[in-house]
Amino acid sequence: MNQYAVRRPTCAGVTLVETLAVIALLAVVATLTVPSFLAWHVRDQVDARAKALASTLAYARSEALRRGMRVTVCRIDAARRCLAAGQPCANGVVDWSCGWAVMAERSGTFSLLRAHPPLSAVSIGGTQTNLTFTPPAGQLIGTFRSFDIAPRTPTSAMQGNAWHRCIHIAAGGRVRVVENACGAVS
Repeated sequence: MNQYAVRRPTCAGVTLVETLAVIALLAVVATLTVPSFLAWHVRDQVDARAKALASTLAYARSEALRRGMRVTVCRIDAARRCLAAGQPCANGVVDWSCGWAVMAERSGTFSLLRAHPPLSAVSIGGTQTNLTFTPPAGQLIGTFRSFDIAPRTPTSAMQGNAWHRCIHIAAGGRVRVVENACGAVS
């Protein structure tokens, strides 16, 4: 036998059946993980919206203290004008998911300080009236208020109070975010 003869390799690669088995396994795993990934994404949106609203309320209170004038947080339309209580925004909802703005009031004139865009995937229920913080202590006009933030269209994986966030606002203007719905017992 010739010692310089070329040998065929013993391992040629992956067969078609093995490739199809791996593809089928990946499809099953993807099918099982997509609902939980979507639920995780919605929970992230709820958390982000709760933090954004809480920080906006704290900002409005601090601006009332700093500027020495009334500062109002209100639901807004596409033109960034305050909506009246119960007035729907462009997509027909009447909650705070339309977006909101912080307005400083001086001599009856409002100036925009900060605005947040709408997010239709999250429902923000609560008071329909504007929130006004007053100097010198940054107190909120009115009484204790709260907002319930939840997925707008919860799936079976998103049922229960664990998918809700509640923002409590004391009459003194302090803001606190709590996991669970506003009426839930923890």
